[in-house]
Amino acid sequence: MADIINLRNVRKQKARADKDAKASENRVLFGRTKAEKLKDAMEKARADKHVEGHKRDE
Repeated sequence: MADIINLRNVRKQKARADKDAKASENRVLFGRTKAEKLKDAMEKARADKHVEGHKRDE
């Protein structure tokens, strides 16, 4: 015989799990120091400059 489950509780547990997953993603994205953000910005600027330097003029 199958176990009886309360769908409301399952739905709430799933919502909590989704919220926790989103929070951990945000911690990775927004929980960086200013130095880390500056380093990433400088690396992106250098990569953009490199790509711009290899574009053809028309």
